[in-house]
Amino acid sequence: MFDVPLDAWYSWVGLSLASLALFGVVASVPTTAPPDATAVANTVDRVAANDHATTAEHPLGATAIRLGPHRVGLRNDAGTAHASYAFGPVTPVSDDSALQQVLYGRPPSDVFDSRRSFQQAVVADRTAEPAWQSVDRTLVVRRVSWEGLDVVLVDV
Repeated sequence: MFDVPLDAWYSWVGLSLASLALFGVVASVPTTAPPDATAVANTVDRVAANDHATTAEHPLGATAIRLGPHRVGLRNDAGTAHASYAFGPVTPVSDDSALQQVLYGRPPSDVFDSRRSFQQAVVADRTAEPAWQSVDRTLVVRRVSWEGLDVVLVDV
């Protein structure tokens, strides 16, 4: 008579511990999908591979992005993903750069005095150290040609 309640008590404790462990596993599963850096790199490559001026946008399923001249990194709650560009290098446009105006539609001749000043802005932005920045909009990519200089500008 004493053995039955004692065995039931051990079973109850074991079942409770197993339930807690299962709950811990389920609670740790991310609620969002990891970011798709390859799709972003493919969008950049489609623009870069074009022979003429082209613009494209790509929605980002990430909370942060790191744009470099040769690769892109995306980060969200589910993890971090990186992808390389097949056609590079590209020019990640910094927030305070005059290239922002060109990226969003103004002709380089309206923004820059000469091909040399345009090229200097491209080199300055391309050689800046990539850093993580928060994402609040889509990725914009634009291929621009001016006085023999072909450039792929990228920004969020």
